[in-house]
Amino acid sequence: MRLQTGQHMQMGQQMKLAPRMIQCMEILQLSDIALEDRLEQELMDNVTLERRDPGADREQIVKERIQNERDACEGERDLIVGTTSNESKDNQDDFERLTNIAEQYGEEWMSNTTESFQPYQQQGERDGKMDAMNNAAAKCPSLTDQMLQQWILVETDKQTRELGEYMIGWIDNDGYLRTDWQTIFNMAPAQTTSDQLIKTLRLIQKTMEPIGIGARNVRECLMLQINARLNGNGNDNGGHRHNGNGTKGNGNNGNGRHLEDEDENLTIVRKLVDKHLEDIENNRLPKIAREEKLSVEQVQDGIRQLRKFHFHPGRLLVEERPVTITPEAIIEFDEDEDRYVAKMMRGRGSSVHIPQKFIRMVKDKSVDKSTRQFVNQNLKSAEWLIDALKQRDSTMQRILNVIVEAQRDYFENGPEHLKPLPMVQVADQLGIHIGTVSRAVASKYAQTPRGIVPLRMFFSGGITSETGEQISFTAIQNKIKHLIDSEDKTQPLSDDDLVEQLKTQGIEMARRTVAKYRKQLHVPAARQRKEF
Repeated sequence: MRLQTGQHMQMGQQMKLAPRMIQCMEILQLSDIALEDRLEQELMDNVTLERRDPGADREQIVKERIQNERDACEGERDLIVGTTSNESKDNQDDFERLTNIAEQYGEEWMSNTTESFQPYQQQGERDGKMDAMNNAAAKCPSLTDQMLQQWILVETDKQTRELGEYMIGWIDNDGYLRTDWQTIFNMAPAQTTSDQLIKTLRLIQKTMEPIGIGARNVRECLMLQINARLNGNGNDNGGHRHNGNGTKGNGNNGNGRHLEDEDENLTIVRKLVDKHLEDIENNRLPKIAREEKLSVEQVQDGIRQLRKFHFHPGRLLVEERPVTITPEAIIEFDEDEDRYVAKMMRGRGSSVHIPQKFIRMVKDKSVDKSTRQFVNQNLKSAEWLIDALKQRDSTMQRILNVIVEAQRDYFENGPEHLKPLPMVQVADQLGIHIGTVSRAVASKYAQTPRGIVPLRMFFSGGITSETGEQISFTAIQNKIKHLIDSEDKTQPLSDDDLVEQLKTQGIEMARRTVAKYRKQLHVPAARQRKEF
C-alpha cells in the first residue's frame, strides 16, 4: 500500500452559527430571573450600556429614538460595525482607555457615569438591592457541617473521632448512609477494621440529633426512632421524655397509664416496621392483622402512629429553599374585545439603552483612536444585546398570542379542556424553527385565570374523541385524576375500570396508556389506594 500526499479542491456547504445568533438563542432560553442576572452582569461589564429608568419621560424616550435614527442616517452605525479592534487587549489597556475618556470629557462624563451605576446613592435614597441582600436569609450550614459540630462534643478516643468524621462525610442530605458498605470499608483509612467502622456508626446513630441520622435504610431509621421512644429518651425529635415538673419521666407518674398505652402502641409500631414494612407499602393490612393477631383497626392506628416519625431526619437540619417563580406574562380576559389577551410582564428590549454621548464620542476625531475603538467595541456589543432582547420579546409575544387563541376553553373551564397544541404546529404557524419554540417556553411561566402555570403545559399532543372533539394528553391526565379523586376508597378504580370510565366519555385508550398516565400523576395502584 502506497502512502502519498496531495492537494484537492472540493465544494461543499457548511452551516455555522454566528456569535450574534448564538447570543439571541441564549437570551431567548433564559428565564426571567436568569435574564435579570445576565443584564446585571452586562451592565457592569459594558460602560456604554445603561438601564432605562422605568419612570422615564415618554417624550425623552421619543427624542432619543429620533436622535438614534438621525445618527444612523449620518453613518454612525456603519462606523460602529466597520471599525475593528484587537480582542486580545488586556485589562490594563481598558483602564487606560477609561482614563482617557475621563480626561477628554472631564467631570461631566464622570458624574453622568457615576449616576448611571449609583442612582440611589446620588439621590440620597436607600439602595434597594443592598436592602434585599441585607434582608436575605443567611445560607443554612450543610448537614455535614452541623453533624461535625455535634461530633466534636462526643467523648471518644482519637481513632474513633477520626473514623466518625470519615463516616459523616458519606451521609447524604436525607440523613442516610446509602453507599455500599464495602465501598466505605475499602476507602477507609489504613488499618481500619470492619468492626471499628460498625462501632463508630453505632456511636453516630446514638449521639446524633435528630435520632435516625446515620441509618442505612428506612427500616433502620424508623427502628432507631421507635427504640429511642420506647427506652424513654426520645420525643418526636429525639429528645427526652419529660413529666409535668420538667424532670425525666419513668412512666410511674400521674400520667403513667397514658405512657403505658403509648408504649403498647409503639410496640405494635415496632412490629410493623420490623416485619411488615413491605406489606404496609403494598397496603396488605388484612395479612398483617392475621399474622400479628391484631384487628385491622389496630394496624391502621399503628400506621397513623408511624407517620409521626421522620422518614428523612436529615431534612430537619437542612432547610429546603423554595423555588422562586416569576411569571413572564399575564393572560387575562378583555371584555371589550371578548377574548383573552397576553401581555409581557415587562419588556426587556426597552429596559436598557445606549446614551447618545457614547455615539458622539465615536464620531469625535479629537478623541484618542484607541479610546474610540474601545468605546466602539462596547457599543457593538450593547447593540447586539438590545437586539437580542427585542427579538426575545417579539418571539415570546407571538407564541403567547397563539396560546390564548388555541386554549380559550382551558382558561374558562379548567385543565380538562386543554386542546392539543404540538410545538411543530406552532412553529409552522409562526414561520420559525421548532427549537425556537422549545427554547422560548422552557422554564417560563404565565399568570392566568387558572393560576401561575408553566408555558410548556400548553404544548402537547392529543387524540380525537368519538364526538370529534380534540383532547390533549394533559387534559386526559386531569380526567384520570378527577376520576380517582372521586372514587369510593373502599373499592378504588383499577386501571381497567379507568379505561371503561374514559370510554363512557368518548375517550378510547389502552390500559397500559392509562397506567402510564396514572404513574406520571404519582398515584399508586388501586390495591395501594384501598381503605379498610
